[in-house]
Amino acid sequence: MTTVYNFNAGPSPIPAPVLAKAKEEMFNFEQSGMAVMEMSHRSALYEKIHFHAIDQIRKVLHIPEEFEILFLQGGATLQFSMVPMNFLPEDKSAAYVLTGSWSEKAQKEASAIGKVETFASSKDNDYRYIPSVDLGGLPENTAYVHLTSNNTIFGTQWPDFPEKSHCPVIVDMSSDILSRNIPWENIDMVYAGAQKNAGMSGVTLVILRKSLLEKANSQLPPSLSYKQHADKQSLYNTPPTAAVYITGLVADWIDEQHGVEGMAQLAKEKADMIYNLIDESNGFYTGHASVPSRSMMNITFRLPSENLEKKFLQEAAAKGFVGLNGHRSVGGCRISNYNAVPVSHVKILKDFMIEFMNRHS
Repeated sequence: MTTVYNFNAGPSPIPAPVLAKAKEEMFNFEQSGMAVMEMSHRSALYEKIHFHAIDQIRKVLHIPEEFEILFLQGGATLQFSMVPMNFLPEDKSAAYVLTGSWSEKAQKEASAIGKVETFASSKDNDYRYIPSVDLGGLPENTAYVHLTSNNTIFGTQWPDFPEKSHCPVIVDMSSDILSRNIPWENIDMVYAGAQKNAGMSGVTLVILRKSLLEKANSQLPPSLSYKQHADKQSLYNTPPTAAVYITGLVADWIDEQHGVEGMAQLAKEKADMIYNLIDESNGFYTGHASVPSRSMMNITFRLPSENLEKKFLQEAAAKGFVGLNGHRSVGGCRISNYNAVPVSHVKILKDFMIEFMNRHS
């Protein structure tokens, strides 16, 4: 079997022990004669999988009891619309902090539902930094403020979340969920597609404060209502059973690796290898993000010319590196450093980058 070094931005690697366990039991779960994907979502056997995954997510993320944990479908993209549908009344506006393409898309979808304002933005500098914000400066009629914690395309990440003020704080954490601690005292809702750090595509995690849930729009169709999904414990309709099962296994694995604290330490160790190389390359590799805003999850950089970038990517692909292309909207190169990327793979990539630089400097 050819060795592959998977640095895809998403879907991205799943921890090898998780895949091994899934291979062992997923297609005959607890000797039931049924695969996880075949059993009834109303059965006691599936409920065991379902509630174990919820309990483990709560454990590893240290989620207080005043928060609900939901497993929904439609990806994080559906949340761009569900959030304003549930929490943006006609007489208020929503504030968006723009730090990249995904926050732009979230704002655009919300604008189809109600009034939105840009509270802060780093678009003026091609999204190279995270803007400094004081949430105390939000207008009184703000329904909520929306942040995107990590920006996969531009390679920036909020190093710390701002202190909460008078309105709810909602965060898209699709690309750094389970890689860092979350200050729940300053956040009212988090949502994340699972396919980067929390498992496989198909399930979306939504974690929201119960007091916020009580303020949700009660006139929505049930399938778009957070309250309905919470009341039915994410079993209002058939959940993506296999994806929920994998998320549970990923949470188990993270728990065994010293939790999100262990993941944060590992992410920094791996990212530092590449950032130190970039900083010491005398401009051969140039990072996109400003140093204080650098992402631990997505490292974006350019080479001296597009032709050299093309050659770099071609040679990397020939050596088994996958997913190093920058996003099609910005070009360049990108290393996605999610939880399941092994330290050894980052070391091998660093060695290749050094060898390539030495040949072409």
